[in-house]
Amino acid sequence: MRHVLALAATALFLSAAAGGEAKAPPLKVCLVSACAEYASDASLAEFRKHLESNYNVACTTVSGKDGGKGIPGVEAIRDGDVMLLFARRITLTDEQLKCVQAYCKAGKPIVGVRTASHAFQNWLAFDKEVLGGNYQGHYGDGPKADIKIEDRAKDHPILAGFKPFASAYSLYKNTGLAGDAQVLLTGTAGGKTEPVAWTRMHNGGRIFYTSLGGPDDFKDAGFRRMLARALFWATSRPIEGK
Repeated sequence: MRHVLALAATALFLSAAAGGEAKAPPLKVCLVSACAEYASDASLAEFRKHLESNYNVACTTVSGKDGGKGIPGVEAIRDGDVMLLFARRITLTDEQLKCVQAYCKAGKPIVGVRTASHAFQNWLAFDKEVLGGNYQGHYGDGPKADIKIEDRAKDHPILAGFKPFASAYSLYKNTGLAGDAQVLLTGTAGGKTEPVAWTRMHNGGRIFYTSLGGPDDFKDAGFRRMLARALFWATSRPIEGK
């Protein structure tokens, strides 16, 4: 027994001498993709590469058909630390709906992108109840939306390093958010201004949502950085690079 303890002590000493503490296990991210309208499969595939190349993250991806019936494998959210949801008008099976609702009821972290506000056709209340949004459709195509940081949110950790940019995609109508929502970003186009990113708490869990997320948005380094930081923020973990 003393021999085993001595070996353990030696291993700890050598580890400390070699450069410090053991690294935390990877953040387990479940990417839920089902939005052909905004090419979620392609965007999230590239975003997964970005995450796993630059952060201490391990991803699982499940994919369904935009507007379809169910998302095969969505039960994988149970084993993840955080769900990133980018789906559009999916009618979940009864068992899948129970799984997603149980995840939300348990206060698990969620990062929602673009059409996540109307991800589930048979649970449209998800937008207000969980995300804290008030999706009322969107304005027509027109001038690019100028994306800016809300003054009161300029020091929020999710926005560290974020730079305002112009999004080519129509603004979602979301005025009238939940009372506890903290707006991080707004978008202005054609004289209309709407919240386009916010945080809130749901059943004790951290929620981040952004109505941005078209293919060109994912090409913006600041947008990708914001989403990555949102994943760590939602799980109350410090940013961990490779």
